[in-house]
Amino acid sequence: MDRNDVLNMKDPPNGWKDMVINATITAGLGAFTTLAALNAAGIRSDPTTAALAACIAAGLNFFTSLAIQRGLKKEE
Repeated sequence: MDRNDVLNMKDPPNGWKDMVINATITAGLGAFTTLAALNAAGIRSDPTTAALAACIAAGLNFFTSLAIQRGLKKEE
């Protein structure tokens, strides 16, 4: 296991477990930043709309993070 690969999340020590943990952290960050951005922009039309936007952002971040970690999508 190369140190550079671990730091760049190419080959995490615990395999899938670490990848899912990292993807979950990224998804949570995406969800909460979406909610914060909606609040900062003053968009308060409907709480379910905001929750839906946060869930979509979390899902996109989760699967994108997994794809990058597995090498399915190359970072630019």
